[in-house]
Amino acid sequence: MKNPFSPLALLGRFTIGRFFIFRKELLTLWRAFRHPATPMPLKMAMLLVPLYLISPVDLIPDFIPLLGIMDDFVVVPLLMSWLVSMLPLEVTGVKVRATAPSRRNQGATIDGHSRRL
Repeated sequence: MKNPFSPLALLGRFTIGRFFIFRKELLTLWRAFRHPATPMPLKMAMLLVPLYLISPVDLIPDFIPLLGIMDDFVVVPLLMSWLVSMLPLEVTGVKVRATAPSRRNQGATIDGHSRRL
């Protein structure tokens, strides 16, 4: 019987979940790039992400085995998550909940504690 809490099982669940988040963020950035309300500096930053992937200049050079490619797997999703967080709400289409109405006159209070009716 396999242990569902083994480090490899947890890593597998994390990477699969992160892949789905990455895919969603990629689609969000594509729609935001084509949206007219996206600020031009963000559009330019969006173009820097694929440029980082194809450029020979990296944080860790690609000729170092395994580490050179792994920095791309870390830096690019982090950049994409940061760009998605910087997008305006009208571009992402995220609905913001309105604040709850005031509950001042919905029951008597005694000494600052609420009373259950």
